[in-house]
Amino acid sequence: MPAFTAKDVQSLRQSTGAGMMDAKRALEENDGDFEAASRWLREKGLASMSKREDRENTQGAVAVESAGGASAIVELRCETDFVAKSTDFVELVEELARTVAAKGDEAAAERQDDIDRLKVTLKENIALGRVVRFEPSDGSAVDSYLHTQNGRGVNAVMVELAGGTQELAHDVAVHIAFTKPAYLSRDEVPAELVEEERRTLEAITRNEGKPEAALTKIVEGRLNGWFKERCLLEQDFVRDEKVSITKLLADGKAELRRFAQVVIGTQA
Repeated sequence: MPAFTAKDVQSLRQSTGAGMMDAKRALEENDGDFEAASRWLREKGLASMSKREDRENTQGAVAVESAGGASAIVELRCETDFVAKSTDFVELVEELARTVAAKGDEAAAERQDDIDRLKVTLKENIALGRVVRFEPSDGSAVDSYLHTQNGRGVNAVMVELAGGTQELAHDVAVHIAFTKPAYLSRDEVPAELVEEERRTLEAITRNEGKPEAALTKIVEGRLNGWFKERCLLEQDFVRDEKVSITKLLADGKAELRRFAQVVIGTQA
């Protein structure tokens, strides 16, 4: 059992201005000693951090790294693109991605002290964002694509194919980077979301004065277009719009097992 309570964490946070997790860790590091924990927070530069944590951090950088056959995407968030493209920031997100690829999803948390030091140095609300790791099974090909801007990654994609080649996996990853599909197939789209869109399209079509007899066909056509925007397997390949992603995979004798995309400025 810890030598402190949640009330102790709250008291320390209020007295020092530190963030909740920083206050908790300070008490853990100092066996619940309030004064020692307060001193520890000041020494680490984490006092008054909570005000910084309230600031919006929609900027940042993302990295893709591989180690031991596994690949990982890690996002590090901050407040401004000035900080996001700084050398220290970019180097840390790349190190975090290598650590996750080598050790597993939870490994990024082991580097929290490094993130905290960067908070102090760069004076922004810096925090770990999304973390994704692919460890391919036998017979799978994994590849990735990273779109960079001003020296930092802003759009990262990983793809795992069953069968096929790494080159094909890379081509699909590049496609995903540009089209940003939310789902692999229409089967993954929540039914309530589909029904809501169908109702909206019906209302739009009626308001346009389309004949009632043609209503169903028109709505279904528009709904198919809506699926095409959101579902990877419905899309045409960006490098050759005469070929669909489904056909591209079939020609390569591959099945797309999963994909992940992290774009700076968007939520999970």
